[in-house]
Amino acid sequence: MNYDDIELINNEAIHNFELFVDGQRAFIDYKTKDNKIYLIHTEVPKELQGQGVAEAIVEKAFKYIEAHKLVLIPLCSYIEVFLRKHPEWDRLLAA
Repeated sequence: MNYDDIELINNEAIHNFELFVDGQRAFIDYKTKDNKIYLIHTEVPKELQGQGVAEAIVEKAFKYIEAHKLVLIPLCSYIEVFLRKHPEWDRLLAA
């Protein structure tokens, strides 16, 4: 499934990146400090699992992080696995 047309929402009030797919909310919980963003937890509703939603929200979050010149600190196990599969995003990691 293609999620390119679904907008990533940065819900700063609750420190979540959100993606709404078929009325369901997937999210990444984060914290920021200075120019660092800590991605803590990724969650996708059971109804959407296995459809590429987690990968889509992570890619959209990474594009946001890059556009805002933030440094990524991955604390979420899913994001750590994603980075191993997509080393091109290592450019966002803290040195």
